[in-house]
Amino acid sequence: MSMKSLFAQPPAHFKERLKEHKREEIQMPSITALESKKTMRLCYGLAALSQGDRLVPWAFERRELRPNDIAVKVQFCGVCHSDLHAIRGNSRFPLVPGHEMVGEVTEIGLEVTKFQVGDAVVVGNIVDSCGRCPPCKSHEESYCREFPTTTYDGIDRHDGSITRGSYSNEYVVKTDFAYHLPSGLDPASVAPLVCAGVTTWSPLHQWNIGPGKTVGIVGIGGLGHMAIKFAHALGAHVIVFTTSEQKLAAALELGADEAILSTDAEKMAAQKYRFDFILDTVSARHLLDPYLLALNLDGTLCCLGIPDRMDFTPVLLTMGRRRLTSSGSAGTLETQEMLDFCSKHKIAADVEVISAADINEGFERLEQGDVHYRLVIDMATLKAPDGDKAKS
Repeated sequence: MSMKSLFAQPPAHFKERLKEHKREEIQMPSITALESKKTMRLCYGLAALSQGDRLVPWAFERRELRPNDIAVKVQFCGVCHSDLHAIRGNSRFPLVPGHEMVGEVTEIGLEVTKFQVGDAVVVGNIVDSCGRCPPCKSHEESYCREFPTTTYDGIDRHDGSITRGSYSNEYVVKTDFAYHLPSGLDPASVAPLVCAGVTTWSPLHQWNIGPGKTVGIVGIGGLGHMAIKFAHALGAHVIVFTTSEQKLAAALELGADEAILSTDAEKMAAQKYRFDFILDTVSARHLLDPYLLALNLDGTLCCLGIPDRMDFTPVLLTMGRRRLTSSGSAGTLETQEMLDFCSKHKIAADVEVISAADINEGFERLEQGDVHYRLVIDMATLKAPDGDKAKS
């Protein structure tokens, strides 16, 4: 058997491995195992050692740089609700979360021209894709037909190892999926842009939101607050729906033109046929009918926070040729466009910076909705595990 065929990872093989190794480390072929021992970087971070565990300091290995890789000293890492879901879900443990990071390039691969040592960079929730399917060729890698490699708990397309996230002192990433830090913005507030930011930017961009459009935003959290900022900067008339009276004023401060209490039946009834587009960022299950009724002819309701079931009356789609759709994250092209837009319009996330030692308390606050609007870990506060020899 040739070396090429030994290490090839066809799509079907990846799918089998994903099923077989949901809860355990992947066992590499003996030659690969021997080679990897020679070319691994010792790192440390915060990990859930098993399902539902609190995060603790943990030492682990990352791959050595490939020709088109960079090593990034992680300085700030955003805390996403999906991190909490992953810790409690059917992930591969130990699990190092984190997929929205800002850091400094400390080393570059032999073929890297995009970055230099010392550059400030941003990395999001996708770190590789097949590169061959139509979405990938259009730089919409989040819709890769072989599924993109995620920043953590993904499968490396080259060696089959499990990706570890950016709750870590260092990350190694292919340059295609790293971006220069936008100028004029606070680094800590930029980290969430490559998750909450681009997740809301993409549908607003795809549905051509701008002047003359009336746009609704449902929910004012990590996603919702970014959606309000983007829709306002794009020139739309922005109306926010919230269940919290306390957030009505906050919505206006973020750039909304109007804020409506969605529990007020009379006010909700008055919204019929007003909207060209509504972006629903709420992840909890809720009735969609009031928002479908608020859409004008050919209006679109785009739901980002997908619950296990969606509650709506299908005939409401027929009455007005309305659309119910969703959107994922974004590929490299849209991500770069979003970062450029943020730099131009001075848009960033509203964040609260916490220490690494406070991450478990941060998860509790996140679950309770006690976050304004995004937590970001100052990774300078991350301490190596006792007795660990990983570099600082």
